[in-house]
Amino acid sequence: MKKNIGKLHVLTDTVLQSRFSHLELARMAIDGGADTIQFRQKNGSTREMIEIARKLKGMCAEAGVPFIVNDRVDVAIASKADGVHLGQDDFPISLARKLMGEDVIIGGSAVSLEDAQRCFAEGADYVGFGPVYPTSSKPDASSPSGIVIMKKAIAAVPLPIIAIGGINAENTHEVIRAGAYGIAVISAVCCQAEPKKATQMLSQALSLGK
Repeated sequence: MKKNIGKLHVLTDTVLQSRFSHLELARMAIDGGADTIQFRQKNGSTREMIEIARKLKGMCAEAGVPFIVNDRVDVAIASKADGVHLGQDDFPISLARKLMGEDVIIGGSAVSLEDAQRCFAEGADYVGFGPVYPTSSKPDASSPSGIVIMKKAIAAVPLPIIAIGGINAENTHEVIRAGAYGIAVISAVCCQAEPKKATQMLSQALSLGK
């Protein structure tokens, strides 16, 4: 079964910025051309997360855009999300697959070739690889893996590789020409004065990078 793995993942965030809510960011990103929305919230009550996630799911469903929950399998299940993205220290991918089923999109994070291979072996549908470049969005992020390591993962792992970490409109063409399937961004949209316009610029950069 072919799954709808997007090429422009926008992660909503209300910690790096507080001007816009998750819903407002998602709406502007979708209007700007994002083809996947990821709900990213590290803190707060589970009940609140589920409420926000359900609203985001409804918005994404109406727009025909996949909705993915970052880290939280329970929130993804409760909101009937299209998928979940799991970091290296999060819920195991193989167990998430058993709980959520084969139809759900499951992404895994990788910073090395070995990580990417592990994601594939555990049943991920795509790999979020990075940080490719230095990033301020994730204080706990590893050192940048760089284009060379990402290319090794692309060559070795038969899954869509989504580049993440320091991605912006200026360097998108570089990761796409290196073979990345798509990009995932946080601050390149959420922290910009005009998130919709920022998403449009990323979408254009993706097209030019092919």
